[in-house]
Amino acid sequence: MARVIILGGGFGGIAAATRLRDLLPRSDEVVLVDRRRDFAMGLRKTWAVVGSHPLEDGVRPLSRLADRGIEVIEAVIEAIDPATRIVRLADRSLEADALVVALGAEQAPEQVLGLVEHGINVWDRAEAGRAHAALEGLAGGRLVVGVFGLPYACPPGPFELALLANERLAARGVPASVEVFAPMPIALPVVGATESAKIEALLEAAGVALLRGRRAVEVRDSTVRFEGGEERAFDLLFAVPPHRCPGVLVEAGLAAPGGWVAVDPRTLATPFPGVYAVGDCTAIILAQGLPLPKAGVFAEAEGYVAAQRIAAELAGTPSDAAFAGEGVCYVEVGGQRAAQVRGRFLADPPEISVLEPSVGAVEAKAAFETVRLVSWFGG
Repeated sequence: MARVIILGGGFGGIAAATRLRDLLPRSDEVVLVDRRRDFAMGLRKTWAVVGSHPLEDGVRPLSRLADRGIEVIEAVIEAIDPATRIVRLADRSLEADALVVALGAEQAPEQVLGLVEHGINVWDRAEAGRAHAALEGLAGGRLVVGVFGLPYACPPGPFELALLANERLAARGVPASVEVFAPMPIALPVVGATESAKIEALLEAAGVALLRGRRAVEVRDSTVRFEGGEERAFDLLFAVPPHRCPGVLVEAGLAAPGGWVAVDPRTLATPFPGVYAVGDCTAIILAQGLPLPKAGVFAEAEGYVAAQRIAAELAGTPSDAAFAGEGVCYVEVGGQRAAQVRGRFLADPPEISVLEPSVGAVEAKAAFETVRLVSWFGG
């Protein structure tokens, strides 16, 4: 009997656990460990902030995975020894024949002076309700959506939020302006200047100002200060905070301080035998030198590949399962339309396009969530 442990119950972890359960003999154990008790896609946070869809409709308890034969342990992971594949929890240690690390990225708003006190972390699901109330309570002035560090999860997300919040304020007749700032020289560097310009044109057409190349160093009451001394006033600040690799992975030697877990870009294998890492905790560098975006669609695909390779290893058979680096995400732009960002990210050079916004893309985005929730958790 073999045991595979999956650390993390996000896109990558759930994908790996469910695929492993389908591939392995029932006598083998598939164990998923996460400090959280439920799962929801990131798209639900933005919907909840602007009030278009209830957050709770997209939340599923991880315990429902037990119906598929996956053991779910709700616990904080205190230490990992990748050489022995031993995971230490508060009350016990678990030893695995294979290990999938899918712990995502930690958010660190405290890294920017004053951000916790004066901004709302809209990348934190727990803050969605407060952000929605603040947006509905805004009577005028300036709403600022700020990117406070690189990399961050869901690169198009801040621009989508700015567009949808702008639409919501206009529908309410609120005399407010919306702007978004980020440290990048263009909105989406990974897609290239030509395709990024399409997103920037959508912002401009909606009257949403884009402040490029702004690296925030401090937030005061109603003011953001950038490197170089420039300041911008705000009446409401929605923040995408700095992200970092979970400290337990750095302590385990899986990632260097200040870095991310390095993996083989095709197999997701780490340097430790039988240990794979997927999703936002990893760094895969593309041909043009930029990292693969931190997005659920990639974490999911990586989880499936890791699962297939582990199942083959435990069976003593070869596997040609490989991460293709292909993916699509949907950027809602208002008017019940969305643009698709679609591409082959591991190609040399990457082949990525931003498609014209359409109603069909909004429907496809909703289906993206529904199909996966049903597949993983049941109807």
